[in-house]
This record gives sequence, C-alpha cells and structure tokens, in this order.
Amino acid sequence: MSSNVIPLSSIRAKAQMAEAAPKPAGGCSASSCGSSKGAGDMPAHIWEKIKDHPCYSEEAHHYFARMHVAVAPACNIQCNYCNRKYDCANESRPGVTSERLTPEQAALKVAAVAARVPQLSVLGIAGPGDSMFDWKKTFETFRAVEKRLPDLKFCVSTNGLSLPDQVERLAQHNIDHVTITINMVDPEVGTGIYPWIYFNGRRYTGLDASKILHERQMEGLEGLTAKGILVKVNSVMIPGVNDQHLIAVNEAIKARGAFLHNVMPLISAPEHGTWFGLNGQRGPKPMELKELQDKLAGGANLMRHCRQCRADAVGMLGEDLSQDFTMDKIDADAAYDPEARRLYREVVERERADHRQAAEAAEAELSAAAPAPAQLVAVCTKGGGRINQHFGHATEFQIYEVDRDGVRFVGHRKVENYCKGGYGDDDALEDSVIPALEGIAAVFVSKIGSCPKRDLAKAGIAAIDAYPFEYIETAVAGWFAEAFGAERRDLA
Repeated sequence: MSSNVIPLSSIRAKAQMAEAAPKPAGGCSASSCGSSKGAGDMPAHIWEKIKDHPCYSEEAHHYFARMHVAVAPACNIQCNYCNRKYDCANESRPGVTSERLTPEQAALKVAAVAARVPQLSVLGIAGPGDSMFDWKKTFETFRAVEKRLPDLKFCVSTNGLSLPDQVERLAQHNIDHVTITINMVDPEVGTGIYPWIYFNGRRYTGLDASKILHERQMEGLEGLTAKGILVKVNSVMIPGVNDQHLIAVNEAIKARGAFLHNVMPLISAPEHGTWFGLNGQRGPKPMELKELQDKLAGGANLMRHCRQCRADAVGMLGEDLSQDFTMDKIDADAAYDPEARRLYREVVERERADHRQAAEAAEAELSAAAPAPAQLVAVCTKGGGRINQHFGHATEFQIYEVDRDGVRFVGHRKVENYCKGGYGDDDALEDSVIPALEGIAAVFVSKIGSCPKRDLAKAGIAAIDAYPFEYIETAVAGWFAEAFGAERRDLA
C-alpha cells in the first residue's frame, strides 16, 4: 500500500495541531487555486463543485484522490490511438484495466477503497469503453455507490457520440462533471483519427463518421453547459495530424461554454498495439506540448496536471493503487468511517490556507526580482504542494515556470526512476531522466546523491536540494530571486 494512504490516527493528530495553530490570512492566488482560476475568480457555487475535484482543480490534485471503476466495456467508436487491452497491470494509459466489474462489484470496491483512502473525493467512470454508450451500467453503478457513500462526487468521461441522448439522465443523477474527448472540429481532420463509428445501429467510416461524431459532440457539449454541468474537454495532441488544429478546437469549445481544456500528449509506443503505434506515429515532445499550450493561453482555461489515467485508477494523480484493490484483495467487510474523511478535509483546508499565504508571499518576493527571462524548473514531489521526494525515487517531475509575474504549474513529465534496489541506474538517468528535462534550468529535490547531481550539472541542469519540504512556490521563488539579484526574504 502506498505511503500516501493516511491512517486515521495521523489525521486526528494533524487536525488537533491545525486547530491549535494560528489562522493564516490571505486569499487565493491564481497559480494555486483551480486549474487557472481561484475561489475569488469564480462564482461560489462553481468553486464548491471543483475545489475537492483533483481533475478540475490544480490545487485539489495536491490533496485529493480519484477512483475509476471499469464497468463500461462497450465502445461505439474506434480511435487510432486506442487499444483497450486488459490485464496490463504495468501500464498507465486510458482504456487499460486489470478487471471489468459489475455495478454491484464496483460499489463494494468503492466502499473498500474509501475505508482505507480518506483522500478519496471523486468516483469516475471512464471505460474501458464509453460510459454513455454503456449508460445502463454507468448509472446503475452510481445508484449503488450513492447509497454507501453519499458524499462522493461523480463524474463520467465519454467520446460524445451517445452523449446527447443522456444529458437529461446526467442532470437527474446530479452529475455535475463530464469529460468529453474532442480531437477535431473539422471532420476532414477526424478522418485521420477515427476509422469508424457505430451509430443508430449502423457502422460509418471516413468523412461520414467524422461529421456525425463532430455534430454529436457539439450537441452534447451545448446540452451539458445549458444544464449548468461543468465540462472538461480532453484533446489528444497528435503531431502532424491535429496539433495545430487544436487551436480551433479550443476556440470552438470555449464558445460553447467548456470549463476546461486538457491537451494530452499522444501515447504511441508500438508495444501497445494501437494503429498509430504500429504505423510509426510519434507523440509530441515535452516542449512541443508546452508550446501548443502556450498558444492556447487566453482561450478556454487549460488543465495541465492530467496523468492520462487507467480505467481502473485509484489514488492521487500521479500514483496508482489499482493493483492493491483488485477484487481478490479488497476487504468486503471493511468499515467505512466518514469521520476519517471529515477530519482529513479539515486538515486540508488548513493546509490550503497556509499554502496560499506562502504563494502570495512568494509572488511578492518575485516582483522585486530583476527583469529576467522566464525559467522552467522541475520538482520532485509526493503531493501536498511541497518538495518532499528524493530525486532517485521520482517517476515523474512536476514542471513549473517562474518569472517576475509568479510561479505557474505548466505540466508534468514521466520518467523511469533513477534509484533501483538502493543503487543509481546510469542508463535510466541518461536515457530517460535527462531527455525528459529538456529546457529545464533546475530540479528541486528533497535529497539527491552526489553522482546524479554531478551528471545533471554536466547536462546544464542545476540540482537544488536547499529547500526540503518547503512549498514549491516558496522554494522556486527564493531560488529565482537569488539567482537574479533580489535579496531573499524569510517567507516562513
């Protein structure tokens, strides 16, 4: 079991400490609340919907966990980037699951997870097929879970083809988060992505398929936003196919009221058996993805912290406990204690307030720095918005951009971890870690060995271990201010 699963005794101790601590002042900075906006920048009822949802709020993903249950295996479209393989425990990508569940099994599993993971705030159905094509199983699952855990948020992910037929049901079930995968608004572009769709009892191919899919996606998006349901649009960035076209997608979904736009890199390793993978279609490089996201600034709000989760993912974003909770391992008699969840939320609210105050102080410090180009930095973190991970244990880096205007989260980059069995792996450093740090000026770590520190320096990357367990914004701002001539102030 992951160390990120917090025992109730620890939560109670933290809650008591938080109650005794002085209450910090300060509001919410744009860099730390929500994916692009904070509580002060949106209506209160919207903030209440997203503040504990790790996918809809960049801030929340530091503190809360999600869970997917694989109850919807049937799909009505074929995508060139998808191969819905089963029993792939070591893969982390959409459509992959180790077991398919009935709605009854799913409800049992959710209760077992909630008993051991107090951070759990959201239950999603994202396949492994399409949640709205397999809508009966989807809604049966939500009904069964709601009886056991009425405080969970529910959300669904869909390709949108069957979505218009289910908008009323979604509203009736009080589901206020829906993700639609939209990769094109020009059907000509769609012909390079979708070989076929199955609609109204008939299979369509080519331009006809893309036209129908596009029309249904737009109809579903408009129907959801008219009902006040928050919509996140996922788009897969496919170099040479739709990469530049995603600018038009962003404009179209913003015009129709989408809450967030999540541009994800194509996963196309040949061993996954997808059409793109087997035919040599490459995914985007990290800097290509960032450049496109930067072009989209000013359009629909961007989500940059997505991890492209499995259909049976469990835990915080960036971790996956799914193999700890297969049906043969769950405790069907585990006692669900709502007190643990309540206490955890109390601790999180205190931590959030403290974090926001630190971020505001960091922003004030940066405003005093000398003019300098923006810098990209990588952070080793296990959550909580802090620098709290050893370099050798990292399987991903969170990427931030810093300049005089502030510290901004801009994405993450997955890597093969450097430390294996207590020893550093030079091949992993050379073949995975250093290439993933393209364009990065510094890596912030809680600890790092002398050998990888030296090798990073040879690659022009500074390893910064002077801020262990500090908030990310505090540390990055202090480093930038010192590097560019402003005297650092104590932000404690």
